Amino acid sequence: MRDPWRLLLVEDDRELATMLSEVLWGEGYAVDVAADGQRGLHFGLTRRYDVLVLDRRLPVLDGIDLLERLRSSAVHTPVLLLTAMGTVHDRVDGLDAGADDYLVKPFSLDELSARLRALCRRALDGTDVLSIGSGRLHVGHREVRLADGERITLAAREFELLWVLASHPETVHSREQLRRTVFEEASASSLVDTYVYYLRRKLGRRVVRTVRGVGYRLGAL
Repeated sequence: MRDPWRLLLVEDDRELATMLSEVLWGEGYAVDVAADGQRGLHFGLTRRYDVLVLDRRLPVLDGIDLLERLRSSAVHTPVLLLTAMGTVHDRVDGLDAGADDYLVKPFSLDELSARLRALCRRALDGTDVLSIGSGRLHVGHREVRLADGERITLAAREFELLWVLASHPETVHSREQLRRTVFEEASASSLVDTYVYYLRRKLGRRVVRTVRGVGYRLGAL
């Protein structure tokens, strides 16, 4: 039997959040609740989830901004937007920002449950999987699964760095290219070396290859 589906609910309406979390717990989800976009972003970047449910209008950080920041940080967990903003334009904005589904308030709990089950099945199908030698990088779960079945969870920046390398396995990336892509707010390319060290410590020295005088490329597990 698999572990419970892990779900993040970002909703500032306390009464609605309490009701939904109780219903979802009753359906077998392990639910974390965040009351604003900033806390939702923190949870989304630092914890592994199978599905996210985001309100569109949130304090501190709007739901669309939250979603775009998660996607730009290579968090590809399925997302359901839950909102009272139901115009075609609003739905298009949400889907363009990276949402996988959209449900307008007021909504049926049965429909919400059905849509969440569909998103979780999609994640379980492993459609977002990249190969690393004999291992697999599972995008939605932010983890590496080894050939023997062991699962190794990566921190957000570890995952993003490995995802960039695995997305272009034949490409040699300079430290500066990786810094701009993964650590855009940092000025020192030495941060790339630090996270290569972290990946090698978790996954073995062969996972990232050093190309002397140039940079790094994907290795193997």
